[in-house]
Amino acid sequence: MPSEDSPKGAAHWSPLETEEWYGARNATTALRDVLTAAGMARDFPYLRADLNAFGHGLIELGRVSPETAERLAELLRRALRCAREHEEADDSCTRKTD
Repeated sequence: MPSEDSPKGAAHWSPLETEEWYGARNATTALRDVLTAAGMARDFPYLRADLNAFGHGLIELGRVSPETAERLAELLRRALRCAREHEEADDSCTRKTD
């Protein structure tokens, strides 16, 4: 009879005990929160955390309507533009102090 201190075998492996699962779940939660703030909570009905056969964490976005894809693309374009403007502002501040 195996002792309780013996290591768990493959038959006892659970995805809920891995860092990859928690990473996927946390990333899904972060994405869900942003989509909710953008008013897109209902546009991603298949959003979920998952693991593949190798135990790598994955985020399933699922299928979305063309309108949702266009809206997401516009949000990403705006975020990139804002990030570039922020970097340029930081660069100009750095040049002024040099």
